[in-house]
Amino acid sequence: MKEKSSGVKVFVIGLILVGLVLGYFFYLSAKKSDKNADDDVKVGAVQEVLLRNLEKNYPPSPREVIKYYGKITQCFYGEEYTEEEFYQLAMKIQELYDDELVANQTQEQYLEGLRWEIGQFKEQEMVISSYSLPSSTDVEFFSEDGYNWARLYATFTLRKGTQLGMTSEVFLLRRDEAGHWKIYGWQLEDQGAQN
Repeated sequence: MKEKSSGVKVFVIGLILVGLVLGYFFYLSAKKSDKNADDDVKVGAVQEVLLRNLEKNYPPSPREVIKYYGKITQCFYGEEYTEEEFYQLAMKIQELYDDELVANQTQEQYLEGLRWEIGQFKEQEMVISSYSLPSSTDVEFFSEDGYNWARLYATFTLRKGTQLGMTSEVFLLRRDEAGHWKIYGWQLEDQGAQN
């Protein structure tokens, strides 16, 4: 009988030890997953836009180019960013531009003009709150002067306090030698002001 009771004791002690080991294992797993949750950095809109590598992941269609352009524009006119992030955003959006558009001004003129335009919006406390694009079937494709072109319209919603306004722009894109659609220019649909 004594052997039986010592066998039960050993079994119970063994169960307790296994329980302690498993409990400690689950405690460490929970602690590690809590630490991982704390390590997850929330990426803001500016960082999200800047993380895209256009050399490896260039937008595949004119509509997607303007969609990415819209995201960058929203960052310029509606998000907080550092001077370094401003420069990175400016370089990122310029990667979407056709070489001829980029060649129209020096880098210094481009940055100065962009900074001035953003400053005007901020002085008026205006932000670009959203944008909308046509369906891909509404993109007009054509060939001219040996190039492939695309034309599409985008509507940007401007917000000043609780007031909303809209502006429609028509974008002209040209396909480059690498097959990427680049923004050749744009103009306000109703005013005809060329950029």
